[in-house]
Amino acid sequence: MFATIDPIALRLGPISIHWYAICIVSGLLLAVYLAQRWAPEKGIDPENILDFILLAFPIAIVGARLYYVIFQWSYYSQNPSEIFAIWNGGIAIYGGLIAGAAVLYWFAKRHAIAVLDFLDIAAPGVMIAQSIGRWGNFINQEA
Repeated sequence: MFATIDPIALRLGPISIHWYAICIVSGLLLAVYLAQRWAPEKGIDPENILDFILLAFPIAIVGARLYYVIFQWSYYSQNPSEIFAIWNGGIAIYGGLIAGAAVLYWFAKRHAIAVLDFLDIAAPGVMIAQSIGRWGNFINQEA
């Protein structure tokens, strides 16, 4: 009854670019742009935002995967070779947020930035990125 959208937006030979990835990256780029614009209002160098994201994003992906694996342990304990097969799907936003928050705390302390000021400029972008990322979940028919 309802039309489905192909989760693959673009195929370039053997490489498939998924709508979910496009949504996540679009949300991330918008969040970074907004945080860099708002950073000076809190006395934070906008370059710190990019430095933070380059560190936090890969760690958040690992955290999201780790969280997913832990909560699906009955499967992964029987299929340990699948633990690192992130291309087969399976990340959880909560794990990404926990890992990202830990990196934010560490980064803020290391660069003498007030954690609450950093959160003030990061939180709206995280919410926007999460919203755009959910479009990818919708296309994948996951949520």
